[in-house]
Amino acid sequence: MTSKSPGRRQRRPIDLALQGGGAHGAFTWGVLDRLLEEHPLVIAGVSGTSAGAMNAVALASGLMEGGRDGARAALRRLWEGVAQRAPWQEGPGAAPGAPGAEAAPAGASLSPWMFSWPAPARAWAEAWTAPSQAWARGVQGWWSDAIARTWSPYQLNPLNLNPLRELLARTIDFDGVRRCDKLQLFISATHVRSGRLRIFRQQEMTADVVLASACLPLLFQAVDIEGEAYWDGGFAGNPSLLPLITETPADDLLLVQINPHLRESVPTTARDILDRMNEVTFNASLLKELRSIALLQQLIQAEGRPGHQYRERTFQRVEALRVHRIDGGEPLAALGASSKLDTHWSFLSRLHGLGRDAADRWLKAHGADLGHRSTFDFGRDFLE
Repeated sequence: MTSKSPGRRQRRPIDLALQGGGAHGAFTWGVLDRLLEEHPLVIAGVSGTSAGAMNAVALASGLMEGGRDGARAALRRLWEGVAQRAPWQEGPGAAPGAPGAEAAPAGASLSPWMFSWPAPARAWAEAWTAPSQAWARGVQGWWSDAIARTWSPYQLNPLNLNPLRELLARTIDFDGVRRCDKLQLFISATHVRSGRLRIFRQQEMTADVVLASACLPLLFQAVDIEGEAYWDGGFAGNPSLLPLITETPADDLLLVQINPHLRESVPTTARDILDRMNEVTFNASLLKELRSIALLQQLIQAEGRPGHQYRERTFQRVEALRVHRIDGGEPLAALGASSKLDTHWSFLSRLHGLGRDAADRWLKAHGADLGHRSTFDFGRDFLE
């Protein structure tokens, strides 16, 4: 007998863990867009960091506004807004090269956040990146590194302008997010003074919380929340899994991972070495948490006490946990770290398509496993 598709099965609660990764978060948008079409899947909780946090609040806001269709519309509005943050972008919906689509000059590949810098710094960047797209991207990386090592965001952007703030205010109903009864929400940020992970929960959700979760310290000033400074959550939890395990009713956890943890080749150029260092840094907290969970499950199994009523409920939840993963695979890894700053609509649309395709493949291969077994053997990957 063939296995049933998710569409013909009973409703299954599932938690989502959404990793950060700049513009590559559009891949996660595509994954969510496809998952929202599967009505048997009930999203119980979402943990997000950086771009994952932006996707998470858009999801919650849209669900309150108009259910699944509202969530899909809210996610699209968010990423259309990202594409509009930098000048000279193709308009949303315009295919690359289509009639009426604006041509994007070389400077348009600059990060949208760099356009919040003072005019002289912007002009210098644009002048350097004018000759050609390919050469411009290399110069942009060199120029950005040189600037970051010399001036901080407190000098380059003394007014602390952040176009993401206006984008969030325009596309996300934070009152609706705080009232959302469709799911539980957890957003990670890093407390600057202590380096500790801070988990912000639903009732605490504001634009500042999301900005803190996405605050790259070489691009933005630290975000002040209740008198404390916060940086990007990726340093301490990218994303954090423990709140999903201990605070939601779902036993299935789906990780959407957009930072590759494995590279086949060893980087040898300065640019590639820095990119790989960043990937390792922003994967470290997730890998440690997965390793701890795998070790705990292994110890519980070794004790031979399945189904035991533990005094500490966390042991029971970890024992019942089933883990799944959707990642970008080689197509996303091949794009390179510099493409995380590319906000052309054609590029974001391509990532969205990759995410939808990846989610569709996963549903066809593993949808019937939900509620029954893990499909991601993280114990093999992280304990051996």
